[in-house]
Amino acid sequence: MIAGFLGATYDWVKAAHVIFVIFWMAGLFMLPRYLVYHQEGMGDPAEAARWIDRENKLRHIILTPAMIVVWVLGVLLALNAGIADGVPGLGWLHAKLLLVVVLSGYHGWAVGYARKLARGQTGVSNKALRMMNEIPALATALIVVLVIVKPF
Repeated sequence: MIAGFLGATYDWVKAAHVIFVIFWMAGLFMLPRYLVYHQEGMGDPAEAARWIDRENKLRHIILTPAMIVVWVLGVLLALNAGIADGVPGLGWLHAKLLLVVVLSGYHGWAVGYARKLARGQTGVSNKALRMMNEIPALATALIVVLVIVKPF
């Protein structure tokens, strides 16, 4: 049985998890907006180069490191809750993990699209990019409800 293995460190691990979720979400809110501005500025090579630099810094300094820490700490918390032991009443946690997988996929898509823009290629309209900017906000709202309310 793994459940409860964090003991007295549980609150510290949970606090760190929440802190890095905030960092990750900040990056996921920023990068799609950067992509819109980058795509709009592709007619000016100097401006496009500045957006490439900004996107790379955001990705390397905040976005990807925060996502990795979120996953590591989140897996520890899920194991501590008993997800691997078949503890009942964790439907909310399964749903949360599904949404985190969706956010991770979105993260990967946004990073890939930034690389595509860096090569001078587009594929999504500015309006679609603006709409996709709402995905992290919706997922975050659902995750918070799942974690706080634990509806199932």
